[in-house]
Amino acid sequence: MSPVVTTRTPDELREAWNEIRDREPKIRIRNAARELGVSEAELLATRCGDGVRRLICDVARTLPRLEGLGPLMALTRNDLFVHEKTGLYRNVEVGHHASQVVDEDIDLRIFQGRWHHAFAVSTESRGGVRRSLQFFDTHGEAVHKIFLTDESDLEAYEALVEDLLHDDPSRELTVEPPPEPTRPGPDSEVDLASLEEGWRTMQDTHDFFHLLRKAEVTRTQALRLVPEELARPAANSGLRTVLEAAARDGIDLMVFVQSPGTFQIHHGPVVCIVDTPPWLNVLDQGFNLHVRERGIAATWVVTKPTETGWVTSLELYDAADTLCALIFGCRQEGEPENPAWRTLARGLARPGRPPEPEAA
Repeated sequence: MSPVVTTRTPDELREAWNEIRDREPKIRIRNAARELGVSEAELLATRCGDGVRRLICDVARTLPRLEGLGPLMALTRNDLFVHEKTGLYRNVEVGHHASQVVDEDIDLRIFQGRWHHAFAVSTESRGGVRRSLQFFDTHGEAVHKIFLTDESDLEAYEALVEDLLHDDPSRELTVEPPPEPTRPGPDSEVDLASLEEGWRTMQDTHDFFHLLRKAEVTRTQALRLVPEELARPAANSGLRTVLEAAARDGIDLMVFVQSPGTFQIHHGPVVCIVDTPPWLNVLDQGFNLHVRERGIAATWVVTKPTETGWVTSLELYDAADTLCALIFGCRQEGEPENPAWRTLARGLARPGRPPEPEAA
């Protein structure tokens, strides 16, 4: 891909950003960047030397040292979902292609090939200075952010930042243009028998990604084509129904939210459901979830086999058919699915299949 060429200098971009903030003091940088037609990382880079320091983006050097910073707030988001968890970055495993943090609070699956730009950010707020580490992909899209808490070790944070300082402090950042959306091939060209057989013989939900690749189908295309006992659409109010019922009935959930390079997972109860349009929120101790509910364009109830029986999930998509979040019922490895979750989730499904989209 060729780099994006902007006609504005970093000084001009920063001035435009300041004008937006003067007009809308509470605007998020993500939204300001979209208004200006640039990426969030490009806009953030204009503050290098003024509360922002460019870092070397090195997952293998960064992840193992985060536990030493003490309690941190992990944030992973996309256009519809913001997932925030507070805890320790423990039990880190760094692989060649994927890495993970596996703890009772912070649980992440990281695809470090997507992590490209990194910054240490200090922002003035009413509560004082808010410090964070922020990571972006080659397109300037945020993949993960880590915020210090009142209990974090500031000295350890500064030592890590100093070790990772980039030798280029430039306020200009070159990013690649956003990728073209993946368009499914015609339904008529899909080997439905092979797709269904592969689906029914899965032993682990992680096998699903390989199944889609082998069948050469997009995720939502597969959901449309398999029998209704495997995938059925639901109303886009299904997430609200699930959160409210889980809070009322004490059903523990697994809530996955993905960015371009990270899955962040909550395991456990949801308790405090707060509606502040346009956001639907979970505001619990150590876990916050913010959902731009009206942006949910498709909701599916999906069942997949595992070694210990069938499991049910709620899959939520935006208007571009991008998977934004997954909801499962909590279960211990080797144990069957919680019947209360299964009844709740499958009760959302409705008959009927969306038609094949028209060719662009």
